[in-house]
Amino acid sequence: MKDIDNLCLNCFKELTEGAVCAECGYDNDTPSDTMYLAKKTMLANKYAVGAFQKHESDAVTYSGYDTQLDKKIIIREFYPKGMCSRLEGSNDIHVRQKFTSTVEKYKKSFYKLWTTLEKLHSLSAVVPVYDVFEENDTVYAIIEHLECITLREFLLRNENGYIHWDNARLMFMPILTTLENLHSNGIIHGSLTPDNLVLCRDGKVRLSPFTIQEACDITSELEFNFCDGYTAIEQYENSHKMCPATDIYSFSACIYRALSGTNPPDAKSREANDKLMIPNSIAETIPMHVIKTIGNGMQIYPEKRIKSISEYREHLDAAPAVIAKAAKTETEAEYIEEDVYPDYNKSNVKSRVIIIILVVLIIGAIAAGVYVVLKDRVNAPEETTSTTQSVNYEVPDFVSNGYTQVDVENNGAWNERFTISFEYEYSTDVEEGIIFKQSVSAGESIPSGSDIILTVSRGIQTQTIPDVANMTVEEATKTLEALGFKVSSVEVYNDGAHTPKTVRSTSSSAPAAGENAAVGEEVILQVYGEVQTTEATTENNN
Repeated sequence: MKDIDNLCLNCFKELTEGAVCAECGYDNDTPSDTMYLAKKTMLANKYAVGAFQKHESDAVTYSGYDTQLDKKIIIREFYPKGMCSRLEGSNDIHVRQKFTSTVEKYKKSFYKLWTTLEKLHSLSAVVPVYDVFEENDTVYAIIEHLECITLREFLLRNENGYIHWDNARLMFMPILTTLENLHSNGIIHGSLTPDNLVLCRDGKVRLSPFTIQEACDITSELEFNFCDGYTAIEQYENSHKMCPATDIYSFSACIYRALSGTNPPDAKSREANDKLMIPNSIAETIPMHVIKTIGNGMQIYPEKRIKSISEYREHLDAAPAVIAKAAKTETEAEYIEEDVYPDYNKSNVKSRVIIIILVVLIIGAIAAGVYVVLKDRVNAPEETTSTTQSVNYEVPDFVSNGYTQVDVENNGAWNERFTISFEYEYSTDVEEGIIFKQSVSAGESIPSGSDIILTVSRGIQTQTIPDVANMTVEEATKTLEALGFKVSSVEVYNDGAHTPKTVRSTSSSAPAAGENAAVGEEVILQVYGEVQTTEATTENNN
């Protein structure tokens, strides 16, 4: 096992000028944050933890060193933000009580993601993952360190800020095979952006280490990982679910950026104004089948997009079957604004004029029909109107099915039959946003227009953890219990500079001061113990 004492813990080059690395400038005397693993911590008896790099929604990234293979690596530690912490002197992840079941579910997703990537190491678009294991009550992924730059940086370095399709095709097509394999294993990437695609020294574009699928869905409890212009509409809303078409959207957005030199507008704004503008000078250099594929891939709603990677690949390659199908649907609406490439549409001017005339005639006929119906109703004798009779409807089960307020508000039939209103209450058992009470029992038959009150969960009631540093343990306990928290304590070393039985001056509690925690959750205090003197040690030995 190689000794790393004389290596920089950021780039793992030899230190030649003291603690500050001459290669990367990292100060190796920088103290480690107690929330994260200390530098030089050994994992699986062979991976040395280096400098902390970043903390994303589901994991922490460290630089690292494989002491057996003698090379730099990347270490990903499952550590969901705001749900876990570490106590001083322990490498174990401490999960906050409120999130116990949630963290366990996310940990399984993390393990599945990285073991799947480990199996796909032979694919050209995968950054090699060569070890996944559990330790310290969490999961670690060991990833090969590759010299690379992001796709965004590569495009910005280009003189024009964009590249031609012939070059883009060579870069992007191999990624589709990797995405197809992920989808076949039930994994949606969910965060394809020019920052998460990296161009390596061998010229290949690869998927950089990314987060679990739940971090890319605003409805999960993880910090939402999004990027305007590349995040699909279903990731913002609960009415549509993430699916393979989610990755097709963001992948198409990346190609759009590479070919046009600009970021696409975000999905939410496109609901009101669905236009993807490409300047004429650039559009003329892009094959029509590529423009159409980008448009189909970036349809706002997932059900309207190309459904699978295999189908998307055929469209992007202009396979014969796709060309034949396109010829039969010549009048199909274009999804990218036509005015930006008028040269492609001159041959269709005459047919479009005919279509417009037909549409006008049809609209006129419909309008005439509506006029006749309205006229008949106005002239109908009063005696033909009948008294509206009350109709009874069976009340749906709003609770057992896990409906949300949005689900109910978007259901036209329910709102026509009943007068529905909402109340809100905290609940320790029901997830925030879910309906858990209804004023009229499911299955009961009531008259049309009757009032139904639905109670929506506000989730678990929370309080902000106060700063109890330097208080006595009794004072701190009383302060926290008054807010509804359970309190326990662990003793930490006292070097003589602190009063025994007082709360640690830094990192005093878990959850930490300033964090929001569920009322009733356990707060662990770190309390200074008695000063250990030489006399006391001698007496104990006697």
